[in-house]
Amino acid sequence: MSIRVLLVDDEPLARQRLARLLVEHDNYQIVAEAGNGQAALDWLRQHKADLVLLDIQMPGLTGLEVAEQLMALLPATAARPAIIFCTAYDEYALDAFKVEAVDYLLKPIRKDDLSKALQKAQRWIEQQPDAEQTTAIENCARTHISARTHQGLQLIPITEIYSFQADQKYITVKYETTDAASGESSNGEVLIDEPLKMLEDEFEQHFVRIHRNALVAKDKIDRLETVDSSIHILYLKGVAEGMSVSRRHLPGVRKLMRGL
Repeated sequence: MSIRVLLVDDEPLARQRLARLLVEHDNYQIVAEAGNGQAALDWLRQHKADLVLLDIQMPGLTGLEVAEQLMALLPATAARPAIIFCTAYDEYALDAFKVEAVDYLLKPIRKDDLSKALQKAQRWIEQQPDAEQTTAIENCARTHISARTHQGLQLIPITEIYSFQADQKYITVKYETTDAASGESSNGEVLIDEPLKMLEDEFEQHFVRIHRNALVAKDKIDRLETVDSSIHILYLKGVAEGMSVSRRHLPGVRKLMRGL
C-alpha cells in the first residue's frame, strides 16, 4: 500500500526535514508540498492525499483552519485524509483533536515520534471504507501530475502529457510544453516515482496501456504501423519517435483506434 503524503509548512527547511525522515518509510510517497494553508486547500480540491503533515502557524490560513475547511469540503461519508499536525507550539493540541487529527507532533520532529504517528495514520487510512474511498478518489481525480525537478515542484497538466514510460522504479513523463514568451511548443520530460498501475487506474479515461511499461494519451494517438508480423509501432501527434506495442496489448489498441 502506497500512502500519498502532502507536506504543508511555510518553512522550506521544515519540509525538507520531514521529507528526509519520510525517506526511511518505503510506503510513504510525498506527492506535493505547500508553503501555506490556501495553497494546500487548492491542491486538495484537485488531488488526493492519504496523509497531510500540517503546520499550524502559517501566514494566512492556519493549519487548524485548513483542517476545518477540508472537513467541510468532503461529504460526511467520504474517506478523509489522515492529518498529523507538526508545530512548534503545544497550546493547540486540544483544538487539533477537535478537527480529528490522528496525532500532534512538536518541532523539532523526532524520528521515533514520527514513526509512531505514521502508524496511527496508517490505521486511520485502513479503516476508511473502501467503496467510499474509491468514490472520493474518482471525485477528486487529479488534473495535474506533480514532479520534483531542480527548479522545485512542477505541475504538469494531464491534458499535455503524451506518455508514461516505466524504467525500474521511476516513470518518465513526456509532455508538450509551450513557451510563454514565444508561444512555441516543444516536448519535455520529467521523472516521477508513482507506480504505473496506479496511474493506469487513475487515468483510464485518458490513457491506454500499449506495453507492460508504457501508457499513452488516447487523444494524441496518430497512427499504428506494422513493421512485420511481430513488430508494431505506435506514433503520437507531434512526436517523431514511435513506441512499441506489445502483442498482448495490440488488440486493445486497435479496438481503441477504430473508435477514435
